Amino acid sequence: MRIGEIAALVGVTSRAVRHYHHIGLLPEPARQANGYRAYTVRDAVLLARIRRLTEIGLSLDEVRDVLADDAGRELAEVLGELDADLARQQREIGERRQLLAALLAAPLTSDGPLSPALAALLEHAPATTSPAAAKDREHLGLLDAAGGGDGSEVFAALRPLAEDPGALALYDRLDELAGAGTDDPRIAPLAAAVAAAVPDEVLAVIPEGEPSGTGLGRVLLDDYPPAQREVVRRVMETLAVRVQGSRR
Repeated sequence: MRIGEIAALVGVTSRAVRHYHHIGLLPEPARQANGYRAYTVRDAVLLARIRRLTEIGLSLDEVRDVLADDAGRELAEVLGELDADLARQQREIGERRQLLAALLAAPLTSDGPLSPALAALLEHAPATTSPAAAKDREHLGLLDAAGGGDGSEVFAALRPLAEDPGALALYDRLDELAGAGTDDPRIAPLAAAVAAAVPDEVLAVIPEGEPSGTGLGRVLLDDYPPAQREVVRRVMETLAVRVQGSRR
């Protein structure tokens, strides 16, 4: 058989056969005097096996392992790994569909999609035109997305704080620092007031986060102008100390 004939017999393309030769997956057959490859039934059986293994999801490297004589893994082992991987993907798809169903069931907002828990929190927050409050809302959306939309305990604990009229006054004080420097005397008392306003119930349901100078904490801090950034940094540090103290 020539390459076109074996390809048609097995149900692959001639290009695929040449690729398998190129990567050493399918041995080159003997050539006739005219230079054409001469494929045998054994070549067709091996090519058919390669096709079956790739169709069930094995990579070419995994196919190579299966076809290897002594060094390769057993077919049952490779297929078992493939089945476990497919089961994992199936679970993840199911979890994402459940989250999507919850998002579709929640009120749709201009800054959505939000998790039902965050949507409920923002729904009960008082209306305000404060730029600092708007930034806080954006950051909550970022935390919601970064956490996979599963922050129901945290957002439920934040609800009393969101409904507290005193929180609006803190936002106003933070807005007043928008153009100030890091040596502004209003920074320290405002940071202390904000940290004191966060109830222990909130700290009890959030995991110990990374330091404010790295990762997501740094991203959030960099979103503020200097004086506001210093307030938020001090609040983060104070809350981190409270979290550590409560868990000793």
